[in-house]
Amino acid sequence: MLPALGVVLALLVVGYAAGLFAPLLTTGGYQPVAGPTATPTEHGDGGPTATTYADGYARTSVTITDGETNATLGSVRAAVAETGQQKYTGLSKTESLPENRGMLFPYDGAADRTYVMRGMDFGIDIVYIDANGTITEIHHAPEPPEDEDGEQYRYPGYGQYVLELNYEWTTRHDVQVGDTVRLGEW
Repeated sequence: MLPALGVVLALLVVGYAAGLFAPLLTTGGYQPVAGPTATPTEHGDGGPTATTYADGYARTSVTITDGETNATLGSVRAAVAETGQQKYTGLSKTESLPENRGMLFPYDGAADRTYVMRGMDFGIDIVYIDANGTITEIHHAPEPPEDEDGEQYRYPGYGQYVLELNYEWTTRHDVQVGDTVRLGEW
């Protein structure tokens, strides 16, 4: 009996050292992270497709106003990438972005950041926003070539928030650096 207890204790120590029990020891207990799930195609054959846009994400409204006149330039409904995994994945597992939709990436403070087009199947606008809601940088990032993963396409900027929108959305709505972003229900 004693040797068996020693083996169990040894396994527990090794598991703890390897971090296998860390999720159980956090204040929230074990909370599995659900990854993207395949959805049936529109033909109903049950075959896998890309993830539906932002399944399982919190959402907020985003309104952009002219920095000088305060006139509303446009509004979108944005999924909020809150976790590190959501921020890393972004829109890369999405086939397309519905019109007037986006993804918002909030951070604890403003800093220099660089976004890439890793795994993207469509172009996007990448908008950097400072802590006061002022747009500091806008990039029009086209879809990467089919034979490239998009990692090498880098779009730097400074901000506390990054907003990804459909490609050329900011052009169609006359959004420019210096305009203001208001976030709705947070």
